[in-house]
Amino acid sequence: MRKLPPLRSLQVFESAARLQHFSKAADELCITQSAVSHQIKQLEEYYGEVLFIRNTRQLELTDKGALLFEQAEISFNQLDDISRQIVGDENQHLRLAVYSSFAVKWLIPRLSEFRQLQPQIDLRIDMIAEDPQLSDSVADMFISGQSNHKGYSHFTLHKERLIAVASPEYIAKWLINPAHSTQELKSCLASAVLLTVDEGALGIDWQRWFEVNHLTPSVEQQQHIFSHVLLAIEAAIVHQGIALASDFMVKDDIRSGRLIALDLPDLLTGFNFNFSCKQRRKREPAIACFIDWLKTQTQSGL
Repeated sequence: MRKLPPLRSLQVFESAARLQHFSKAADELCITQSAVSHQIKQLEEYYGEVLFIRNTRQLELTDKGALLFEQAEISFNQLDDISRQIVGDENQHLRLAVYSSFAVKWLIPRLSEFRQLQPQIDLRIDMIAEDPQLSDSVADMFISGQSNHKGYSHFTLHKERLIAVASPEYIAKWLINPAHSTQELKSCLASAVLLTVDEGALGIDWQRWFEVNHLTPSVEQQQHIFSHVLLAIEAAIVHQGIALASDFMVKDDIRSGRLIALDLPDLLTGFNFNFSCKQRRKREPAIACFIDWLKTQTQSGL
């Protein structure tokens, strides 16, 4: 005979451990927070072990709790897969969490094709500003900088490469002779307005550019600082200075003539835009369709 724990308590435990919060687990399971606490207490009494360290802001699993959660999550995921197969309930509602820059400058302009090819798939786009927790409670699929997470499948969409861009009008005002050599352009930067992005932990983009190229900005260097690259790109389009932008983000603007790529060294940042989804879910029909479409779109580069 199998020795099984109280299954309702195990379900509540899995939800609380996955969401790291009793109240969020209560909302997911449509019960009260006190009911969640009661079920967790019942499970801890069954095992004679403390499963959670209860901090003020979020829950933390003990070693025994982490062991139980790992196996419980696998079991519930497998049961979910089997149930969907039995009742024929294939998930056609997908949530994609994606960096705002990637969404605005690359994904959204192409989404109409995907929707025409797969009209039965309801795709919700959630923009993110930083790497989120990889969890089904956040999204089904992710485009972020994360990789090598246990239980997740990842592949790289693009290795970030920053190029210097400015509008034709700004270049005409800044340079008497636009046909400068690369070396001459470097020497002319002191008189340019740099549209700088402060990327938090990654630092200042133009500062990194100067360091990589063994240059020192002028003490009089004029810089306009932005919190996001999309703002710097828009400022460049309206003739305010020179921005460093991911090559794929400004491809259409360069093609249309709104921006010109300057003959200056590019900057490989070491950051990758990666697609991620749970390993066990990548063969779900809707997710598999999106992955196939995404790979087709990126085969020739972004």
